Amino acid sequence: MKCFIVITLFVLVSCGKQEQVLLPKSNLTIVREVKDLSPIYIFFETKGKDTLAVVNRKNSIISTNWIVNVDKRLPLRLVIPEIIKLQQKKREDKAHKNEKAENYYSYADTIGKNLAFIPFTNVYYEMEKPIGTIIFFNKNNEILIENQVYKKEKLKDLINNVLPKDVATTFLFRFDKDLSFGSYIQNKIFIENLKLEMKSNQEFIY
Repeated sequence: MKCFIVITLFVLVSCGKQEQVLLPKSNLTIVREVKDLSPIYIFFETKGKDTLAVVNRKNSIISTNWIVNVDKRLPLRLVIPEIIKLQQKKREDKAHKNEKAENYYSYADTIGKNLAFIPFTNVYYEMEKPIGTIIFFNKNNEILIENQVYKKEKLKDLINNVLPKDVATTFLFRFDKDLSFGSYIQNKIFIENLKLEMKSNQEFIY
């Protein structure tokens, strides 16, 4: 149990200062192992009444797989602008570009009791409200389509068994800007398990 407690957070010691990242949790593993990696940390910090997302990417190398360790308590409105900056830097660096290098978020698998990863290399984030047929994950951990609330199993059945695939793959995913990063990862894992070849690789944070 002690080993699992360790992987639910990352501890970074820098200049004598110990900083912790509380990792998101889920009950299954999407990717178990990543090699040739560089870690990036996004810490949860407070300054007065303000919450801050503080990025440490000192050890990141453009040509490697990036493991982004984000504190689960942070809201998306603070995390995603930092993720956009990181993605942009990696995408625009042509000199050191490695087409096989991926970006992953880390999380803890509470069943397998291991560190796990979910890719987001090809995701393009937009900080605006989408136009189209939207699957909306709100800050209350509800899923809505056109203002109708769906439980995850019902939505999964709708997408896999009711709607034609060419319709389901046109949906756009929107996440409430105040949704915690921990809840976001749980929703990302749910989406991953739908096995949909989406026509858009955009995600909207609004």
